[in-house]
Amino acid sequence: MPGTGAQREDGSPPGGFRPPPGTPLRPAAAANQQRALAALLVALLSLGGFAVFNLGQRHGMLLIGYALLASVTALWLGLTALSRARRDQTARPRGALPAAVIAALGIGLSTLLLLAFALFGRQLAGYRECLTGASTISAQQSCYSQLSQALNQRIGLLSSSGRG
Repeated sequence: MPGTGAQREDGSPPGGFRPPPGTPLRPAAAANQQRALAALLVALLSLGGFAVFNLGQRHGMLLIGYALLASVTALWLGLTALSRARRDQTARPRGALPAAVIAALGIGLSTLLLLAFALFGRQLAGYRECLTGASTISAQQSCYSQLSQALNQRIGLLSSSGRG
C-alpha cells in the first residue's frame, strides 16, 4: 500500500486533490489551449449561420443547420477543454468558457429558428415574396398585416390540433 506521499504517474497527488483556493495553478497545456481557441473560433463561426433572413427558406434552413452543428461542436470542444484543465489541475484555458457560452446560445437560437422555419416557413416565404413587390410604405405595411394574419391563423390551427 502506497504511503501518504504517493503520486500518480503524471506527478499529481492521488484522489483528485485540488490545491487550496488562491494557490496559483500551472498554465493550461498547449494542446488544451489550442482546443479552447478552436472552440471559440467555431462558436464565432456558428454565429454566421444566423445571417439568413434574406435567403430563401431552403438555404436558410441549411445555414441554420450548419450553425446548430457548429455550435454543438464548439460546445463539445469548450467543455472538454474545461474538464481536461480541471482533471490536470491546470488553469482554465483562455476562451473555453466564452466558447461554451456562445455555443450554448447558438444551440438555443438555432433550435428556435429551425422550429420557426418548420412551423411557419410558408408564411415567411409569402411575406418575403410580398415585400419583394412592395414599393411603398403602405404596401410594406399591407405585407406585414398579411403576415400577421397568416401567422395568427397558423397558430390557431396548431393550438386547436394540440387540444384534440
